[in-house]
Amino acid sequence: MGYGTEDITILAGGPAGLSVGYYARKNGLSFTIYEANNRVGGNCVTLKQGDFLFDSGAHRLHDKDEEVTEEVKNLLGDELHRVSAPSQIFFRGQYIDFPLSPLDLLKKIGPFEFSRAGLSFAKARVSKSELDGSFESLALYRYGRSISEKFLLNYSEKLWGLPCNQLSPNISGKRLKGLDLRTFLIEATLGKLAKTQHLDGSFYYPKMGYGRVVERMEEFCGPENMRLNHRINRLTHNGRQIQAVGVDGSDRLFRVNQVVSTLPLSLLIRSLDPAPPAEILRLANSLRYRHLRLVALFLDKPSINGNATVYFPEKTFPFTRIYEPRNRSPYMSPPGKTSLVVEIPCHREDAIWSLDDSGLVNMITQKLVEIGWIRADEVLDSWCGRLNFAYPILELGFEDKVSDIADWLSRFDNLSLSGRNGKFAYTHLHDMMRFGKDIVEKQLALVPVA
Repeated sequence: MGYGTEDITILAGGPAGLSVGYYARKNGLSFTIYEANNRVGGNCVTLKQGDFLFDSGAHRLHDKDEEVTEEVKNLLGDELHRVSAPSQIFFRGQYIDFPLSPLDLLKKIGPFEFSRAGLSFAKARVSKSELDGSFESLALYRYGRSISEKFLLNYSEKLWGLPCNQLSPNISGKRLKGLDLRTFLIEATLGKLAKTQHLDGSFYYPKMGYGRVVERMEEFCGPENMRLNHRINRLTHNGRQIQAVGVDGSDRLFRVNQVVSTLPLSLLIRSLDPAPPAEILRLANSLRYRHLRLVALFLDKPSINGNATVYFPEKTFPFTRIYEPRNRSPYMSPPGKTSLVVEIPCHREDAIWSLDDSGLVNMITQKLVEIGWIRADEVLDSWCGRLNFAYPILELGFEDKVSDIADWLSRFDNLSLSGRNGKFAYTHLHDMMRFGKDIVEKQLALVPVA
């Protein structure tokens, strides 16, 4: 058995694991990050194809946690810029503001349909008793059936792979807002200024891609603290503490002190030795994740539109959202060229997961030609990829399952959970950095004063 002397052992080197390592290094704690792949960063990476740069998804840093934002600013320095670019919904050939804006909806769908939506909205508010705890009932209550079905329910079903009456309201984050009389009057009075304030269009972004955030954290953590190509497959314990970790391809165990797991929660549970009770295993195995196919198209065209992200709720489109990297930073594409990154959520058993790259590129290209975004002869090159464990599926009642698992895991006084997959929560980079900071501060409190 190998003897680990580090203060913290971190399982997986995605943004959540790197965040723990980053704050540990800042505070003088020793640590080791075990990562299954030959690089860190997880699903947050900036890729390069020819002269094009693109991210593995529509990543951006929102200023939701002032302390974390300052940390990222200090980490990246002049590389980080504030970007103002809105997000919109593409619906029936039109661009509609997102989050939804009443004045914009009136202009885009017309007074007749807007009036029908208003009646549906009023009826939903009167029928508050129909709230059943699902995302569907919350969306219907907030927006009414007409708006919800057009812009929220179909999109959410595509993204999460379940009917919305089986999804938790937690999938919405804080985005079910804006469609009310007060917002309408403010927009009608202040016009464009009010719309600018309402739209979710200002964020921070590194000039050479979002992956620079995790690259800088990796550099700060230091290569000596990384063990790449080390896939965790075993965590031995005595019922009170995690004692050691094992990796694929080796019988050797590495002793641990404090452990932070950012592994998918179900994988962590299945790796415990001795195994947990059957009920805990059952709960863990019932947690599901949504995966992504990604398609990047590199185009002989200067621009598509000015949006940070465009959402596609209609079921005629297999994808949920598309982002244009150069709208985040002009350095992402060579002069006079642009690119698009397309996200297609799926399960591994879906046909699209195993569809060959050329077939997938042809499918996406045809759809974009149909809506007038591109011509087929403007496609210079393409790239396809797969992202595993992109989203934890927040099914109705998932909170109770996760709570029961977390309660059982709390018996291990040297184990902490972090990250989107480790906590089975819909989190973002600023959340992961906050988790990392809090975990390290908790560990510092345990270190005896010299």
